[in-house]
Amino acid sequence: MSEETGLIIPAERIHRSILLIRRDKVILDKDLAEFYGVETRVLNQAVKRNIARFPADFMFQLTKEEKEQVVTNCDHLASLKFSSALPYAFTEQGVAMLSSVLRSKQAVEVNIAIMRTFVKLREILATNSALRRKIEAMERQYDEQFKLVFKILSEMVMPTAKSKSRIGYLTEAKGHRKDTAER
Repeated sequence: MSEETGLIIPAERIHRSILLIRRDKVILDKDLAEFYGVETRVLNQAVKRNIARFPADFMFQLTKEEKEQVVTNCDHLASLKFSSALPYAFTEQGVAMLSSVLRSKQAVEVNIAIMRTFVKLREILATNSALRRKIEAMERQYDEQFKLVFKILSEMVMPTAKSKSRIGYLTEAKGHRKDTAER
């Protein structure tokens, strides 16, 4: 049981249900219905009765291709494979709006848990974004230093024209002495 909500919905389960579709973090109607303890069709009926509360940035229906991709990539959604209905995806705002449509005590508690998970996810992404920027800055800084080191190393390893000594005899034709044995 979750200490925060009193429900048997681990935060990991909620986190696993958050998908990235059309550049939005969403939860599908099937998962939400499971969290709320209702059938998916009951959840969708409640939404349809209050459709004005769910604009396109709160909820959208998946295309056939999106559904196939979700079923392929998410084991817990395998049961959608043989369903003829296309699932609905709810953004964070859509999930929050569900609390006004589904008014049971469980719905309120589930919404609180889901909202907390969305907030934690945003915090993690913000932290990772800051970390990514720091790493990129370090890479740029060290790239310049490593370029200098590699330049020096290549100069040390590559033979220069000065280090080559000629082997053989000098001839008179080039303006040198003919007798080189006297040296």
